[in-house]
Order: sequence, then structure tokens, then C-alpha cells
Amino acid sequence: MNTQQDAAQFSASTTSSNSKWNLHDTQWVLSLFGTAVGAGILFLPINIGIGGFWPLVIMACLAFPMTYLAHRGLARFVLSSKQPDADFTDVVEEHFGMNAGRLISLLYFLSIFPILLIYGVGLTNTVDSFIVNQLGMESPPRVLLSGILVGGMISLMLGGEALMLRAFAILVYPLVGILFFLSLYLIPSWQMPDVSIPEFSGFMKTLWLSIPIIVFSFSHAAAISSFVHVQRAHYGNNAKMKSEAILKRTSLLLIVFVLLFVFSCVLSLSSEQMLQAKAENVSILSFLANITDNSFIATLGPLVAFIAITSSFLGHFLGARESFNGLASKQAHMNPKLVDKIGTVIMFFAIWYCSVINPSILDMMDQLSGPIIAMILFIMPMIAVYKVPSLQKYRHRLSTLFVLAIGSLAVLALIYSMIK
Repeated sequence: MNTQQDAAQFSASTTSSNSKWNLHDTQWVLSLFGTAVGAGILFLPINIGIGGFWPLVIMACLAFPMTYLAHRGLARFVLSSKQPDADFTDVVEEHFGMNAGRLISLLYFLSIFPILLIYGVGLTNTVDSFIVNQLGMESPPRVLLSGILVGGMISLMLGGEALMLRAFAILVYPLVGILFFLSLYLIPSWQMPDVSIPEFSGFMKTLWLSIPIIVFSFSHAAAISSFVHVQRAHYGNNAKMKSEAILKRTSLLLIVFVLLFVFSCVLSLSSEQMLQAKAENVSILSFLANITDNSFIATLGPLVAFIAITSSFLGHFLGARESFNGLASKQAHMNPKLVDKIGTVIMFFAIWYCSVINPSILDMMDQLSGPIIAMILFIMPMIAVYKVPSLQKYRHRLSTLFVLAIGSLAVLALIYSMIK
């Protein structure tokens, strides 16, 4: 009797301690935040602000439910596996069959890997520009510079979860601080926006085409599978509750700091200046530095870009590495540790090579990965709700229908933009 009481008390105390917020949870909030805030944040104010003030306000209101509900759905999908140590590949095969599962896993990998190539090139260009323009030194050999940068980032990933989380903490705190400081710094230059009511059909089209911008600017889908795997190992039966709590705080942090930065930048520029920035294809900080001749912003710009690209690279490499390992180990029936080493070497040389040759087709690759991310983040988990018995309690909920609708609109908007 006493033994049963002791066991019950131990279980209750464990559940209670697991429900409390702790350093582990904070570190994962920072990791997911860092994954979402990549180089795209420097173009987000231009991309979303160019549509006008009211579309920006409405998309800002929708940003939190879009971000949180979609990532919560993907986390629930991964947690729905009967295997306690299942990765993304295992889950899709379990629910959709071997052939469909491997196809989805391949698409998932192909949606993430081009982003790593883009970040490799972007980081090399950012550091090279800083060395030349801010430090006044000669441009170093691109082969050497890119090799050191890409190798350094991948080394952080190979150091294990503890080192990766520590790196995110070191990177994300200054990123949040600089974003917040720049947002406040721009307040004196705010202008009264055009608040006239736009024509209805044009307004709705602008809203529709803005959905993918919000979806991918706040996406941290690449890290969700690894994140959930760690929470399941760390919290056991409480993994679902803790995962959703961490995802909710991550989404709130993203919305508050990123949208404050977006609004501050948009209110500092006229619609004509927005169009000019779009035509010049430069980041918002570079454009502000050019039109104001502000050395302060010109100095902070490369620093923000470096931190944002590095933190997002780490999160996306996490997803690419996991999906590659899952696919390769099942196809080749090789030792998982050997597959991990081979995959890391292949990805290192591919990213390094891309960083050296600096190709101009990266934007197209990013657009191609876009619809796949929307399908995997928004549509596939919601289809699973109607297919997987353990997820059936989420059927017919408003949140499920909302995520499915947003995902469908995002995919259609991306296809429309590509064929237009």
C-alpha cells in the first residue's frame, strides 16, 4: 500500500515539476525563434508593407494564429506516432504508407536544403561586404572565407544539443535586442500612413498574395521534428503539453518583436520609397542607410544579417540533417551513425560549393521550396487529422479548418505568383 502511495506521489511530483517553465524550455524558445528569424526579416517590411497599411494591419492580426496553430498541428502530427523515438520520416511512413511517406520525406528535405544553400551564399556575401566596406580591408579568397563560415556553423551542430542550444542563446539575445532597439530608434521618423479604404477586389488580392510572406517569414517548421523528439525524450507523457507551451511562447515572441520592427520600418518610409526599395532589391536596413546616410544603421545592418542568417541556418540544418538521415538509412539500410557522417559531409561540400560559385538561381529555388513548406506545415498535418485515429479528436475544430484554409490559399498564391 505504501509503495503504491509513494509511486503515486512520485508521479504527481514529476508531473508538477515538468509543468513548470524552466531553462530547457527557454532555450528551445530561443532556438525556434532563431530558426524563424532568418535573412528574410530584412526584406519582410518591404514585401508586406508595399501592399498598403490596411493589408499590413490585417496580416499582423492573423500572424499569431497562422504561426502558432500551424506549428502546433505539425508538432501534434509528429507526436502521434506509436514509436517513441520516431523522426519525421518514420511518422509519415506510419500514417501514409511507405511509398507516400518516403515521397513526402524527400519533398520535406528538398524544401529545406535550398534554404541552406541560400544562407551559405548570404552569409559569405554579408561577411565579405563587412570586411570590405566597414573594415576597409581587401576581400579575402571566397573559397577560404566560405569554407570557414560554413564549416564553423556545421561544427556547432555536430557539438550536440547542449552546444547548439547555447549557440542559439548567444545569437538570439542580441538579435532580439537589436531588432527592438532599431524599432525604437526609427520612431522619430514615423510618417502618417495612407489610411484610405482601398478598392475591394484589389484589397482582397493583396491580402491573398501576402499570406505566403507571413507563412514563411515566421516558419520554424524545419526544426519542429527534432524539437518534438527532444521534448518526448525529456518530458515523456507531458511532451504534448510542453511542446505546445513552448510553441505558443515562440510565436508570441516572433509576433511582438518582428512585427514591431516591420511596422517601425514601414511607417518610416513612403509608398514611393517602398517601391524604390523593392526595385533595388536591397534589405530594409541597407535602403534606410542609403536614403538617410546613417552610419549607425549601416553598421548594424550587417550585424543583424549575420546573426539572423547564422541562427536560421542552424535550425534549418537540424531539419535537413534529420530528414536526410531518415531517408538514407531506410533506402540504403546503412548504420544510422555512418549515414549521419556521410550526409553531413555531402551537405557541407554542397553548401560550400554553392557559396563559392554564388549562383543567381537561388531565388527561384527558394520559390520552389515555398509551396512544399506550405503543404507540409499547413495541409499535411490537417489531412492527417482526418486519417489518423489518434488525431481524430481535432476533426471539425475551427482551428483545423483555419489552418487548412490558410495553407491552401498560401499554395495557390505561390503558384499564381510563379506562373504570372
